[in-house]
Amino acid sequence: MDIITRISEAYPHMSKGRKKIADYVTDHAQQAVFMTAAKLGATTGNSESTVVRFAIFLGYEGYPEFQHALELLVQDKMDSVGRTFEHFDGSDEEGLLQEVLTSDADRIRNTITRMDPAAFASAVDIILQAKHLYIVGIRSCEPLASFLHFYLNMVRGDNILVGTTSTSEMFEQMIRIGAEDAVIGISFPRYSMRTLKCMEFANDRNAKVIAITDSVHSPMNLYSSCNLFAQSDSISIVDSLVAPLSVINALIVAICLRCPDEVRKDLKTLENTWNNYQVYLNDEINFIGEEPVLTAKKS
Repeated sequence: MDIITRISEAYPHMSKGRKKIADYVTDHAQQAVFMTAAKLGATTGNSESTVVRFAIFLGYEGYPEFQHALELLVQDKMDSVGRTFEHFDGSDEEGLLQEVLTSDADRIRNTITRMDPAAFASAVDIILQAKHLYIVGIRSCEPLASFLHFYLNMVRGDNILVGTTSTSEMFEQMIRIGAEDAVIGISFPRYSMRTLKCMEFANDRNAKVIAITDSVHSPMNLYSSCNLFAQSDSISIVDSLVAPLSVINALIVAICLRCPDEVRKDLKTLENTWNNYQVYLNDEINFIGEEPVLTAKKS
């Protein structure tokens, strides 16, 4: 296991001091790799011996082996850029386009075969029954969380997109979560410790937890009662999120089909509101014959 996977799996069993070290290493690996045990301890408010014990707790023989694992992590990030250029070296843009799109199509097909229909149905039930629904996704997963939040707002109320400025502020936004609520955590390698913490907090408050992640080995499964797996690995430095987005699309459609009357009513109300308040008056394209015509009014 790489060092991030070890940290993620061991995180629920860490003391507060060890969690501070884990958080710093996860978020600042490129800085931590050059630190001595004493320096890392001082930076995280711990002693040198606590840092050494932290390394041993993760399964390393000592701090030097732990530091070497950090070096491999940082080097792997740097090498991913080189691997991208090597993989596509000599490819013209047409061939590159075909290969990337074909790879994404393969990921969707693999996701179909791995998806558990019972887990998918359970996720729909949890979303529909939740009093308040919290959605968490950061870094490259933030657009997925925003997309899900945007469309869920059209079909149900009380959806909260948890902001990602800091872990403490994320907890502040979730402070009222309880047993009648649910959280959806979206995370793919390299996994987000902040997302994992939010899911742990929701689980501790007896809320339902849904994970949208890549596999049974994901640490996101530690606190979730419902797991939706989508393939996200990529041949380039860019994470492929096509399959996860398809799973989210399917969730939204399934929710709409479960309560069609309510959805039609809400969307009709929304459309009337747009018309009454001229929301799209200056941003519409209509067709006259086969020619598009911009219908923005002059002020």
